[in-house]
Amino acid sequence: MCERTDSLNGGKLRQRALAWIAAVQSSVPGVATDWTHGTVLRAEDYPTFWDFNVVRVEEDPQLSVAELIAFAEEALAGLEHRRVDFLGPDATWARAEFEAAGWLPLRLLWMHHAGSTPALGDVSAVEELPYDAVRDLRIAWHAEDFPEQDRERYEQHLLSAREVAGMHGARVLAAHRQEHPVGFAQLESVAGAVEISQVFVLPEHRGAGLGTALASAAIAAAPDAEDLWICADDDARAKHLYERLGFRPVCVTTQFLRLPAGTPIG
Repeated sequence: MCERTDSLNGGKLRQRALAWIAAVQSSVPGVATDWTHGTVLRAEDYPTFWDFNVVRVEEDPQLSVAELIAFAEEALAGLEHRRVDFLGPDATWARAEFEAAGWLPLRLLWMHHAGSTPALGDVSAVEELPYDAVRDLRIAWHAEDFPEQDRERYEQHLLSAREVAGMHGARVLAAHRQEHPVGFAQLESVAGAVEISQVFVLPEHRGAGLGTALASAAIAAAPDAEDLWICADDDARAKHLYERLGFRPVCVTTQFLRLPAGTPIG
């Protein structure tokens, strides 16, 4: 579902958000194929990158969940995962059946920065670092979400992630404790807009304001962005922090993901 929240602008932000999300998903080399209800994206050079290998539903599909799964099986054949994104239409009706079939649902709240806001947290504790300086933090984040997934497979994926981040001009900001990075934020640029694409703090360092400081520093690092976006799990608490930092909800999209065979769910 993509709900309009910018009524004074007649939904323009909603349309910009949808167009920008689509642009990000099409920003790496690959093939985009129209289908009756949206677009199929295949990035053959990045088969482990779920964001770029996806069936995108852009209008009411008028199909059952079983039919959508069957279509995804065919459209994404040869890949280890399957993913169906509802980019626009409401997906609430489909959630229970996808879950029953073993797919993971994720509702994403896309938020737009409304303008300058006072920095929160101690931004002096944050500095920009090279991309690879927070590699261990990326691995820790993934292990938190998928604690039993094969680490070697994920480290191979990190090579693709690094290439894609380079295409997007990624910048990394990190917070330190005792000279070691314990949290980071990442900014990426696509189609004239900027996204704070990642914010992560090690569990043992949460609750001390580092996430707030990282997000504040990331906002300050993109003062001239035409649009500044951030995405939050709509069922989690981070969206409330982002609202305090000046982000406003624009729309909700829904992803359904079937993990590669043998991947335990943490």
